[in-house]
Amino acid sequence: MYLHTDSKNNKINLPAGKVVCVGRNYVAHAKELDNPVPSSPLLFIKPATSLVPFDNTVTLNAALGQHHYEAELALLVGAKIDADTPEPLKHIVGIGLALDLTLRDLQSELKAQGHPWERAKAYDNSCPITPFVPCDTDQLSRNIEYRFWQNETLKQHGHSELMIFSIATLLQAITQYFTLSPGDVVLTGTPQGVGCLSQGDHLQLQLGDHTPWRAQLQLV
Repeated sequence: MYLHTDSKNNKINLPAGKVVCVGRNYVAHAKELDNPVPSSPLLFIKPATSLVPFDNTVTLNAALGQHHYEAELALLVGAKIDADTPEPLKHIVGIGLALDLTLRDLQSELKAQGHPWERAKAYDNSCPITPFVPCDTDQLSRNIEYRFWQNETLKQHGHSELMIFSIATLLQAITQYFTLSPGDVVLTGTPQGVGCLSQGDHLQLQLGDHTPWRAQLQLV
């Protein structure tokens, strides 16, 4: 089973849980895909089998179709958070980055038919994720900056202060429906600049001023 790791790639003693994702949490991204800006968080889930380390090589199934990247800030849950948890930010033990991979053509087809998105969003390896950097409540309350490059070209530049719903608001909204357990991950939405991945792409994610993480895409 995939294990979470810290910024030095030491194993974190937490299981790989579910991934709760937030859609359209940046105004510019909603507009670039001609989607309405939501009035409340748009939530969906990826299973633990979607998690794969963003490290050296990320392998995806070419037969599924065209994979699109969406770089996002990731939060690692260290203790149970439910609707009655008074200060949920205190239970987030790490921040990292992830790619919320999407089969965009299939997603568009499913949306047009009024069907759920799972096949386009929750497939195996659809959530490459970096190691986590320890964090505290103060850090989560400040602006967190991150970047994603494809073949040395900057594609996405995110700022948590530009999110429609803050981290604290997201945790409160999520736990009205889903209890978050230790090892679960929350993805907080992607900024504008999403696009298609291609065989052999060199990918790079950077959280703030930390050393970037790098991987190469392999389609099989």
